[in-house]
Amino acid sequence: MTAPLMSIVWTDHVTGRRGFLVVDRLVRGVASGGLRMRPGCTLEEVTGLARGMTMKEALHYDPEGRYVPLGGAKGGIDCDPRDPEAYGLLVRYLRAVRPHVESFWTTGEDLGLTQDLVDRAAAEAGLVSSIQAVYPLLDDETAARERLADAFAVEVDGIGLDELVGGCGVAESVLAALDRASVPYRGTRVAVQGLGTMGGATARFLTRAGLTVVAVADVKGTIANPAGLDVEALLAARDAFGTVDRSALRPGDHELPGDAWLSAGADVLVPAAVSYAIDPVNQAGITARWIVEAANMPVLPEAEELLAARGVTVLPDVVVNSGTNAWWWWTLFGDIGPFADEAFERVRRSMRTLIDLMLARAEADGTTPRAAAHALVDDRLPVIAERFGWYR
Repeated sequence: MTAPLMSIVWTDHVTGRRGFLVVDRLVRGVASGGLRMRPGCTLEEVTGLARGMTMKEALHYDPEGRYVPLGGAKGGIDCDPRDPEAYGLLVRYLRAVRPHVESFWTTGEDLGLTQDLVDRAAAEAGLVSSIQAVYPLLDDETAARERLADAFAVEVDGIGLDELVGGCGVAESVLAALDRASVPYRGTRVAVQGLGTMGGATARFLTRAGLTVVAVADVKGTIANPAGLDVEALLAARDAFGTVDRSALRPGDHELPGDAWLSAGADVLVPAAVSYAIDPVNQAGITARWIVEAANMPVLPEAEELLAARGVTVLPDVVVNSGTNAWWWWTLFGDIGPFADEAFERVRRSMRTLIDLMLARAEADGTTPRAAAHALVDDRLPVIAERFGWYR
């Protein structure tokens, strides 16, 4: 992997905690990537995530589209988002990196942070918007900003559209893999780690497609039911961090240890919470046929090698969870309007196309889906650079 374009390590003068910003690549002078907050966040982690954003952007390149993929970047803050000092730390971080957000880094919610919180902190830090660096690339900035604001105001069954599109993409990735393997939806069992924005929406879409969610995990542990969980009831019982109120559990639901979701008898595992969740040790207990990475970097490379040797297919994060980022830009640039039906249709079509391309490439090359996704990126980045120039 080549070195990133820029890496910044910031130390907060109040708490001594550290924050990071890594810009992997610029396209037309701009890079895209969210800002996460979690205890133990490191520069190495943020560097890998920034490279992943370059790949996600490139995979959605459509030469006929209004949205032109940007470069990749990522921000991170080493702090528990539940810490009382977290919000003040977030504001100070954004003040420190404000020139970069104004000039070339467009950012938004990621692990530990909601978009509402990022927007509020950005305003307090003196920013017009967390994505203002992309405004000069828009044909009609006013109309584009209104369109995105309208999209963020849309709710579907009480949940914001912005919280659903990513899970819609993850679910479609699962369905595309099942279709390619001629596996029926009904009877397919799923375990999800994390019931926050991504995991919760994924569970909802998969349940509505006919799959059975048999286990979900949050910070308190795993909730399991071999007959299937009531996903809607669990979603309604979540707090802002995706933790389920256990009083909502039914008599057939069981509380198990936190890592029990890995061996819950599921056909599909969806890690949708933290990075590095599946390692060389705990992968041994996995009996699922597919692992679908809704989180960023949840499967360690060494674990993935062992899983592949056992016939377990890992669908990589750079494809699977790229729907949210693409939806932002499709909406802002005007490829779609601020409507749920358009968003879901575009996300489903794009994700299914990417999953099919990736799995066909993996089969043709005799490689893993991740290697195939990297090969697709390697094909597309020079095309983008030829059209818009190299910014490395």
